[in-house]
Amino acid sequence: MSVAVENFPTLVLNADFRPLSYFPLSLWSWQEAVKAVFLQRVNVVSEYDRAVRSPSRAMQLPSVISLKQYVPLSRRPAFTRFNVFLRDRFSCQYCGGAYQAEHLTFDHVVPRSRGGRTLWNNVVTACEPCNLRKGHRLPHRSGLYPLRVPRQPTNHELQHNGRAFPPNYLHESWRDFLYWDTELEPS
Repeated sequence: MSVAVENFPTLVLNADFRPLSYFPLSLWSWQEAVKAVFLQRVNVVSEYDRAVRSPSRAMQLPSVISLKQYVPLSRRPAFTRFNVFLRDRFSCQYCGGAYQAEHLTFDHVVPRSRGGRTLWNNVVTACEPCNLRKGHRLPHRSGLYPLRVPRQPTNHELQHNGRAFPPNYLHESWRDFLYWDTELEPS
């Protein structure tokens, strides 16, 4: 049985050997990775046991590459629905339940109808039932208070939270680079 060449994504590491992003995981298609190798923009760290061929060459598909030039992360994370969910670890900030992203929404602690703004410090992740229960009321009127005070996260915090949600596919050659800076358990 032959595995399609499309099933060989490449983990992209920054020049410091940390993934550019944990969630979503920084992956390139094999075509992007091969092009970057030929343009000498990356170093190949690990390869699959699968090669691609041209009439004059054969090349192992890279499974892990590192950028030659360090790409600094932005100082502040973008305010997006996804990053709010990631900050709150995909759990409702009213009932504490963990949910898939498609069953979550974000809630304005101080509703927009009451002058609340769409900012990090006024938006929390909520499940649909809690969001409906709270409605357009203030926390003291609804009896629903966020479990954690909403605030702007750091990029480091979002990256840390993202590690708790591994993607569906993790190639064995990626594991050392995804978790190398986590604290080890004493043996």
